[in-house]
Amino acid sequence: MFILDDYGLPKLGATGLDGALSEEQGAVQDNLRRFAREVMRPAGRALDTLSAADSIAPGSPLWGYITAFRDAGILDMEALAGMSPAQKAQMVPLIFEELGWGDCGLGLLGLVQAFPAFAAYMSGDSELIERFGSSIGCWVGTQPERGSDLVDMDTTELHPGSRQGAGNLTAKIEGERVVFNGQTSAWVSGAPIAQAGYVFCQCDYGDGFWNAKGGMNYIAALVPFDLPGISKGQPLEKLGQRPLPQGQVFFDGVSIPQKYVVAGREQAYPAFLGALTFGNMEMAFTFTGVARAAFEHALAYVHERRQGGCALIEHQSVRLRLFDMWRKLEAARALARRVADYNFGPHGPHLLASITSKTYVTQAAFEVADEAVQLLGGNGLTREYPVEKLFRDARAALIEDGENNLLSLKGASYLSAWFKAGQ
Repeated sequence: MFILDDYGLPKLGATGLDGALSEEQGAVQDNLRRFAREVMRPAGRALDTLSAADSIAPGSPLWGYITAFRDAGILDMEALAGMSPAQKAQMVPLIFEELGWGDCGLGLLGLVQAFPAFAAYMSGDSELIERFGSSIGCWVGTQPERGSDLVDMDTTELHPGSRQGAGNLTAKIEGERVVFNGQTSAWVSGAPIAQAGYVFCQCDYGDGFWNAKGGMNYIAALVPFDLPGISKGQPLEKLGQRPLPQGQVFFDGVSIPQKYVVAGREQAYPAFLGALTFGNMEMAFTFTGVARAAFEHALAYVHERRQGGCALIEHQSVRLRLFDMWRKLEAARALARRVADYNFGPHGPHLLASITSKTYVTQAAFEVADEAVQLLGGNGLTREYPVEKLFRDARAALIEDGENNLLSLKGASYLSAWFKAGQ
């Protein structure tokens, strides 16, 4: 039982029902919120109005943002590597929620552009670190004919008696070299500005592309984009997250040394799962920030806007809807942080955990943004108010980094396998 001497207003943190933060965590949160408000939001609003081609052109606000992001040292790999798992479980959610609150597209770009560098540093190979450690990068995985099949690398959702399609981008081992041919999908985040890629694709090691289960043999490799045979398509015009440039990469006989291979036949699938597990977990942190931004805009608006002789907040139905948004936001944040504790804890990481938070939080963010638009009425449909952009950004997240229904099927398969194994 609680004994209360004074029952006044709740003491809420910047992110709601927060417990005590350490001095370091509070400082990081404050600095990131300032960066998000002063740098990310203005850049995101400006980029959202530009064509995809203009957004990556010289002089675009995108380049100023990339410089500011790097100068701020937000994803300092050495600092992150020096943290304990418990520290990462507390700090990483704080970082990405603030980035999502600022602009989710730009926040995601900050992560994906570092994927080749992360892979190089994790290899411990000084040559790879020198070659890729400071490159603007991207994560190459999706292909035009391999969307959901990519997430289903272990074939748990494959139709019985069939095998997955060959896809559009393949690699082949040729002596001491690996040769790539084909194209990615148009959804490769960061590709239009990338100098290198962390590439996952089907690979022929000398016995074909398919394995005994009807799935594919894979490879994970670092590929510089200044090699002969690399070209790019036009950046993609899309509904949401317009500040995040996405586009195709074409490979025509692109040859790399096997030294650039990060994970071969047996290790490629776990390497991909590791990237997807982190990516799905990070999506939950980021879109908690999106939900928070939508809630805060709606909260301010209903106190300012008057209809029916009073401020909107004085209407009971509005208060009920606002509290439902708050409840979804707090539940989303709690689940995202619980998954961080699991993935950085002794039993993790596992894709099941990250799927759980990614699918729930992105759906919650979409619903909160949708209700924010509804509360603003006609104003919510205009670009004059930010909730219209937040709604579009949140909608994209239901497909991004794995379509939510397919991810949910994968999650159910993991649960079933766990049960059958005797828990």
